[in-house]
Amino acid sequence: MSKNNRLTFFIFLALVLGAVLGYVLNVKSFDTFNRTISTADDQVKEADAKLSVIKDTTLTQYTQLNLQKKEALQLRKESEAAREKKLEPFTLLSDIFLRLIKMIVAPLVFATLVVGVAKVGDIKAVGRIGGKTMLWFISASLLSLILGLILVNIFKPGEAMNLPLPSSNVDTGLQKAAFSTKDFIAHIVPKSMAEAMATNEILQIVVFSLFFGVATAAIGEKGKIVIEFFDAVAHVILKVTGYVMNFAPLAVFGAMTAIVAKQGLGVLSTYAIFIGEFYSGMLLLWIVLIMIGYAILKKRVFNLMNRMKEPVLVAFSTASSEAAYPRTLLQLERFGCKDKIVSFVLPLGYSFNLDGSMLYMTFASLFIAQSYGIHLSFEQQITMLLILMLTSKGIAGVPRASLVVIAGTIATFNIPEAGLALLIGIDPLLDMGRSATNVIGNSIATAVVSKWEGELSEAQD
Repeated sequence: MSKNNRLTFFIFLALVLGAVLGYVLNVKSFDTFNRTISTADDQVKEADAKLSVIKDTTLTQYTQLNLQKKEALQLRKESEAAREKKLEPFTLLSDIFLRLIKMIVAPLVFATLVVGVAKVGDIKAVGRIGGKTMLWFISASLLSLILGLILVNIFKPGEAMNLPLPSSNVDTGLQKAAFSTKDFIAHIVPKSMAEAMATNEILQIVVFSLFFGVATAAIGEKGKIVIEFFDAVAHVILKVTGYVMNFAPLAVFGAMTAIVAKQGLGVLSTYAIFIGEFYSGMLLLWIVLIMIGYAILKKRVFNLMNRMKEPVLVAFSTASSEAAYPRTLLQLERFGCKDKIVSFVLPLGYSFNLDGSMLYMTFASLFIAQSYGIHLSFEQQITMLLILMLTSKGIAGVPRASLVVIAGTIATFNIPEAGLALLIGIDPLLDMGRSATNVIGNSIATAVVSKWEGELSEAQD
């Protein structure tokens, strides 16, 4: 068994063992916590339902209900904190791995992109590759959003919920991300390279790297020393990645154990229809992307998918496509994509080509509307799609980014923000599928742009 296949096997084994241990812990050790949290949730919902029909806020009943709700929320908070404390040994494993990956990503993006752009040479070539890349990204994003829109209208997963409209003051704990040109530009243009590196703002690092790479190429012979230096740095970081990836099975084991121990398998039965339909949509998106890839790459697309097993497993298990970035970059180069294309397209993809997240955004937004019986016309749905297309760009580094974007978008259409509470519980399970799909989308995009540029060589072992 080769080293890559061995690591893939151990990651898969860790995934299975984590799910089994998580289930045992959920049943044996966390049952009390989970029951308390569930009871508290029911009490909060009951109090909200009663509060919504009381018009006079001065009544004693209104005060008592508010007090009951406050006590239930406090009980839930204490139980969740106690549960998290018991899960710390497992969450620590995945936290350490993700921190190590984040340590690598920013310098890796900078070093590889500077070398890539400098090797491309003139700014016209950079513009040409950038134009082809953005054409693919915009097309793939629109395809994903439209697919999500079509599927949610066919499946109608929210109609089974049949929920009453909640009171307007329900707090979801998420900060809304209303579309702002100023915020969008702030996410793109760096004010400090050091700050962008420290906060892992990939898009800002890309912008600085483009300027630096073009300038390096422009100074001619002197720039060759810089290119050789950063080329060596990139190889050193990829070697470090190899060491870090040895911890991946432990991280996967910890992440899966924590998720299943908290959520239990019961969450799968409660939301079975929604989760099943969402993952069916993801599978359909994979098929569509691979078919498009086949039209351009021919049979080599299957070799690419085979090489992406390990990055996809890492992204799925840790619910982080960023965790799979170094390995994705390495596998794409071994597939035959030139380093100058990979180092240019892949970092951009992490901000502009999150296909899994795109599909989820339309799917989830309309699911919430359906759950409350809110009908959106065809024109409103298209408007929502275009808003999501804009607001989703450049926030890849934000925790639970998809939910934050959805929170800001649904408010525009008078859909209750409280509906996000329907998704927060199962979001980690959905995020796993989104992250894996993002890796597939970006790997196909990089291979396709390499083919278009005539820079796709034979695969390496």
